[in-house]
Amino acid sequence: QVQLVESGGGLVQAGGSLRLSCAASGSIFRVNDMGWFRQAPGKQRELVASITSSSRTNAAESVKGRFTISRDNAKNTVYLQMNSLKPEDTGVYYCNAEIFTRHLALAKYWGQGTQVTVSS
Repeated sequence: QVQLVESGGGLVQAGGSLRLSCAASGSIFRVNDMGWFRQAPGKQRELVASITSSSRTNAAESVKGRFTISRDNAKNTVYLQMNSLKPEDTGVYYCNAEIFTRHLALAKYWGQGTQVTVSS
């Protein structure tokens, strides 16, 4: 059993900051790529940022220069520091991770989602 648990969402004014965390736990052998996706009302889920196990990062053009993804491999945790937030950043943010379990099964897992609301 593997779980991803997110925290850190909330309501913030435009220009403000939030930091999201996502911790993977359970029968984990190794965590590969981790990432954050978001889904706004009426829109498809989209990639926000991703990070490899060696900490190479990738980010959507819309968040470059404002959002930073990082991870702590010892804690199997990924973070998303969000600065200069805009109303269009509003949505449910989901953590995603590719994990080898202790049974050496490889699968992608999703967190339950955390709401981020940016008011204008």
